[in-house]
Amino acid sequence: MSQLEMKVPSPGESISEVEIATWLVSDGEYVEKDQAIAEVDSDKATLELPAEAAGIITLKAEEGDTIEVGAVCCLIDTSAKAPVKKAAPAAKAESAPVQAPTPTPTPTPAPAAKAGHASGHPSPAAKKMLVESGLAAAQVQGTGRDGRILKQDVLAALAAGFDGSSAAQWGGSREARREKMSMLRRKVAERLVGVKNETAMLTTFNEVDMKPVMDLRAKYKDAFREAHGVGLGFMSFFTKAVTHAITQFPAVNGMIDGKEIILPEYADIGIAVSSPKGLMVPVVRNAEAMNLAQIEAEIKRLAIRARDGELGIDEMQGGTFTITNGGVFGSMLSTPIINPPQSAILGMHNIVERPVAVNGKVEVRPVMYVALSYDHRIIDGKESVGFLYAIKEMIEQPERLLFTGKSPEEVLLGL
Repeated sequence: MSQLEMKVPSPGESISEVEIATWLVSDGEYVEKDQAIAEVDSDKATLELPAEAAGIITLKAEEGDTIEVGAVCCLIDTSAKAPVKKAAPAAKAESAPVQAPTPTPTPTPAPAAKAGHASGHPSPAAKKMLVESGLAAAQVQGTGRDGRILKQDVLAALAAGFDGSSAAQWGGSREARREKMSMLRRKVAERLVGVKNETAMLTTFNEVDMKPVMDLRAKYKDAFREAHGVGLGFMSFFTKAVTHAITQFPAVNGMIDGKEIILPEYADIGIAVSSPKGLMVPVVRNAEAMNLAQIEAEIKRLAIRARDGELGIDEMQGGTFTITNGGVFGSMLSTPIINPPQSAILGMHNIVERPVAVNGKVEVRPVMYVALSYDHRIIDGKESVGFLYAIKEMIEQPERLLFTGKSPEEVLLGL
């Protein structure tokens, strides 16, 4: 027997340990070289662990275990031969007599018969499917180790015809479940508390009349998609407005490093997106050099990778400014928390029709409240207000986006 010790590789600089989120194979299973055998969580991302060789695998850690980088997570018996695949049964000769099938009673599905008696917690993959389907863990019989609910168990329960309505899974119980925080969630919690304790964070607000951008989008969205292959959303307008406003207020794009202030001459904009693993902030590099179509394409690419759990650590590091859009979840107003070591974050919110004064008359306009949280140690109140107002002007007058934040008249007059 020739045993290969598979050690946990380093997912990135400064990461010393990972957590086994999900084993994608079973103990004693034959695996192929480069086959994905596990998903591991670091404090920054979820990564797949490929098999380093073909053979029979022996797992040396449980799901949820925290393992140091370089420690052995599994063994692979490389001397084992691949199992012979069973050939499909040969078709019977036409002359063979055909027997009538013997009627048998329809068996009661095992998950349905044992619903409410699962003894284990769901794996991350199973938990995601439970949430998406509306099933409760108590409705599924786990077949994994110690009653662990696996993805295939949820599929079996759904096939058995369980009612996934909220009424079927909620009410009447006095039970409570305890779940371990993922390494990513623990790290996010530490960082957020650190921001509150280590920065002089303030938030300034404004409101934006979205009608000009909405009219522009409605007029050209079909042509835009046909020409560029991506949709035209509001995020690209705000991203472009942010890059222009940074040229006027560079401190908003800066960060404190000891006794110095770093002022990047580029804009790497982090875009907060929701993923099955929680909030992720992939970075659009050199957004100041992109047009709207390029920004939309990059945001779409990163959002898909976040949704599929494929974001790399390098895709989430090094941002200089962050935009978060709580409006997609219905948020009217919030005070976003700075993403360190950055010094500011822009919060977008939902668009609501509100009565506003326009040229002395009351009109109903689609209005978005926007918020800028900033570190007062590096950004003064005047700069923060001016930065947010500059964004407001560019969204309300989209033509300013063509002239680096200025109106065509200001460019013509050299102002």
